Amino acid sequence: MKNPGTKLPIGVFDSGIGGISVLAEIIKTLPCEEFVYFADTLHAPYGNKPEDVVRSLSVKATEFLALMGIKSLVVACNTATSVAINEIRRMYPFPVIGMEPALKPAVELGLTGRILVMATPLTLRSKKFNELAYHYRHRAEIIPVPCDGLVEIIERNHSSGQEVKEYLSRLFSPVNKVGVSAIVLGCTHYVLIKKEILHALGDNIAVIDGNWGTARHLRSVLQNKCLLNSAIAEKPHVPIKAQVRFYVSGDEREERILQCKQLLQHEGILCG
Repeated sequence: MKNPGTKLPIGVFDSGIGGISVLAEIIKTLPCEEFVYFADTLHAPYGNKPEDVVRSLSVKATEFLALMGIKSLVVACNTATSVAINEIRRMYPFPVIGMEPALKPAVELGLTGRILVMATPLTLRSKKFNELAYHYRHRAEIIPVPCDGLVEIIERNHSSGQEVKEYLSRLFSPVNKVGVSAIVLGCTHYVLIKKEILHALGDNIAVIDGNWGTARHLRSVLQNKCLLNSAIAEKPHVPIKAQVRFYVSGDEREERILQCKQLLQHEGILCG
C-alpha cells in the first residue's frame, strides 16, 4: 500500500531569497514533488543575529510550514542549520535536511592550494563549521572569509552588479589570491552571485556550494522512507513546471514572490 504521506509537499525555508538557489536544485532533482517555500525576509539576515534569536526564528518558520502539512523540511540556510537543526529534529517527526559549508567536496577535489570559505559571521563561529575545518586541517589550508552585510545587498537586489562588485572588491582586497584553488560558498545567498565571485577571484578557481549535495541527500532520505511522490525523473523536460507555494514575511510580499519566481525561471523552472 502506498504511503499517503507521499502526496504532501516538501517545506523549504530561508531568511530570504537565498534558499531559492537550493529550491531550484531540489526541483531539478525531484521534479515530481510539490513544494512550500517560506522566505523570512522580515528578519533577514540571520547571520548577524545572536544564536538564540536565530534558533527562535527557525523554530517559528518550521512551525509555520508544519501547520500546512509537509512530509519533509529543508532548512535552506547555513546559519539556521548550524544553530537550530538539532532542536527542530527533536520537535518534529518528519525528515529535516540542513545545509553546511561544502568543505568536504572542496577538499576532495584534491587541488593544490588554499580553500576560502565565504560565510556569515555566525556560521563561521558555529561548532559545526569549526569541527569540519579542524577535521580537514591536515589536507588543506582553510581560510574563513566572513561576509558581514553581503546578504543584505543580495536581498535588496541580487542583480545590482555594481554594489556587489564593490563589496567583493573590498572583501578580497586583503586576500592573497595567488595559491587559492577553491572557494566554498557557505551561504545560499552567495550562490546567486557566483558569476560575480568568479570575476573577482578568477575563472580558474573552483567554486563549490552545498546545493547539489543537499538535493541528492533529500532524494535519498525520501526514497528510503518511501515518501517520494512518484518515480524519480533523472532527465526532466525543460522548462520544468513546478508546483510551488510561496510565503513571505514582512513588507513587499508580492514583489518578493515575483522575485522568487523570476530566480527559478532563470534556472529553467516555471511555477504553476
